[in-house]
Amino acid sequence: MELESTAFNNGEEIPSMFTCDGEGINPELIFKDIPKETKSLALIMDDPDATRGVTWDHWVMWNISPDTVSIKEGSVPAGAVQGQNSWPQNEYGGPCPPHGSHRYYFKLYALDTVLNLSTTAESLDLVSAMQGHIIEQAELMGRYQRK
Repeated sequence: MELESTAFNNGEEIPSMFTCDGEGINPELIFKDIPKETKSLALIMDDPDATRGVTWDHWVMWNISPDTVSIKEGSVPAGAVQGQNSWPQNEYGGPCPPHGSHRYYFKLYALDTVLNLSTTAESLDLVSAMQGHIIEQAELMGRYQRK
């Protein structure tokens, strides 16, 4: 399974339009080679370089259809459920590091089940619910530093 973006390559700079310095919309994500037995997909975008050593969640989403081949720029796939990010809001929150360059990980999970979580669920709730159900996972990392 692979996770790519049309906006940046793995390890490269995330364009500012997808951050708090731009439009703050999500970049397009491309899903490849989803396992045939997948019942749903989940996605977490986080920043492990956040201040005080706490990982900051930017996007939490589950029950993405396994037929999904991409998430278009500035959109959410039909039927997908967005949980709470660290603000807490049920939406994509673009990178906005207070200082220095931060790494932002988009993590895609292929699951053998559909999850039953409330929209108040956070990434830790999602990670807990996915235990024992992850078939495969893929990751894409981008960097951002405010100008």
